[in-house]
Amino acid sequence: MGRQLFGCLMLLCTLSANANPQLVELGSGAERYPFEVYANAALDATELPVTRAVMMLHGIKRNAGEYFDNGTALLTNAGLDASTTLLIAPHFLTDADADTATDVPRWAAGQWLHGSPSFSGVSAFAVLDDLLAFLGDRQRFPALQEVLLVGHSAGGQLVQRYAIFNTADTRLAATGIHLRYGVASPSSYLYFDQQRWQNQRLQTAASTSCPGFNRYRYGLDKLPAYATQHTLSAQQLFRRYAQRDVVYLVGSDDDNPDARVMDRSCSAQLQGATRRQRQVNYVAYEQQLGRQWRTPIAHPQWQVNGVGHDSSALFAAPITAKTLLP
Repeated sequence: MGRQLFGCLMLLCTLSANANPQLVELGSGAERYPFEVYANAALDATELPVTRAVMMLHGIKRNAGEYFDNGTALLTNAGLDASTTLLIAPHFLTDADADTATDVPRWAAGQWLHGSPSFSGVSAFAVLDDLLAFLGDRQRFPALQEVLLVGHSAGGQLVQRYAIFNTADTRLAATGIHLRYGVASPSSYLYFDQQRWQNQRLQTAASTSCPGFNRYRYGLDKLPAYATQHTLSAQQLFRRYAQRDVVYLVGSDDDNPDARVMDRSCSAQLQGATRRQRQVNYVAYEQQLGRQWRTPIAHPQWQVNGVGHDSSALFAAPITAKTLLP
């Protein structure tokens, strides 16, 4: 009882909308490494009384501190008790981040969002595996029941691919922890076959006009090592993905085809002209593919009224809290 009270007080005392980053040790054995995160609790503590964890993945600006603030607003709107809810915002570093310990993994600019390996070899997907393993440690979090992994924009791209390829979901479920994925406003999605929406019909895309349209991260060609370590067919991957708890979100006004940081490659354009259209198209694709492959799929999709490509506005919207944290 004393330890539980101490943990509860620690969590309350460290809760802050402007929390400082901290280093958490991830991995195991000789492959352990430090990683920078923002969190509302000291992560070197044990037996924290949290029942739910929310992990916020930043966008291309890598502004993890701002995403921590976004998460704070999300938790407030959801009416969650700070003493039992852990908020964590990982920070994927590049060479531009000179003030952090030298042994923290760093990526070439923009590569972390693909799930790609860092300069030291650990991939962004492996980091998510290790963060979830950290949360699944019952000595640290004996009461944890649910994890929400949510990303916006570039972070949404990483979450969607991770939801397809990871096996951590199954390992967490075996310990009684449910994993939900929030995919918010990404520039592109990973498709399970060569069909794309063209002329209001789902049909095989012509590779002559866009030769790389089905390469990873848009399709299943030329997958990274992480995605091939467990040999599954496209249909098997789709069936597993259909069973996972995935929620899609996008702003109703995220509809600018000339948005500065939106992927405008031909591979992305085959998915739609805007982020909103690409998400609507992808959900319709899921449904159609589910019928073709006789796999029921029911991932909800929500458009947040009056919101453009703005993470703060999207996560501050009441419907977002209701959808992600029911």
